[in-house]
Amino acid sequence: MADWGFGLLGGLMIGTAAAILLLGTGRIAGISGIVGEALAGRRLDDGLPFLAGLIGAPAVAAIMTGAPVVAPSAPTGVLVVAGFLVGIGTRIGNGCTSGHGVCGLSRLSPRSIAATAAFMSAAVVTVFVTRHLLGGA
Repeated sequence: MADWGFGLLGGLMIGTAAAILLLGTGRIAGISGIVGEALAGRRLDDGLPFLAGLIGAPAVAAIMTGAPVVAPSAPTGVLVVAGFLVGIGTRIGNGCTSGHGVCGLSRLSPRSIAATAAFMSAAVVTVFVTRHLLGGA
């Protein structure tokens, strides 16, 4: 399958999973919120199965297709700092890319449109700075 086909298939799977979660539980598929509630011990009945599928589906797909294991290209310290900053951003923005970018945009939520524009702009600037001005990562 061509690279664009994997992207298309992945997008369809994400959209389908978000729709099933919304129709089945009434919850929006905001991953940061679901993870936060699971870590706090709340809403485990519908959050844990969703998170298990989120983590397990790529593993199953890799086993079924024989895809190689993908390892991060950044040092562990950089990944920890990046994860911490993403966590802060999801708190400040009241959601993450899945909640705002997938579910919020599909509902034409003004707050999600603004949040998605903000984090996509920050991502573009970050990639430009790290690749072209700092020459790495």
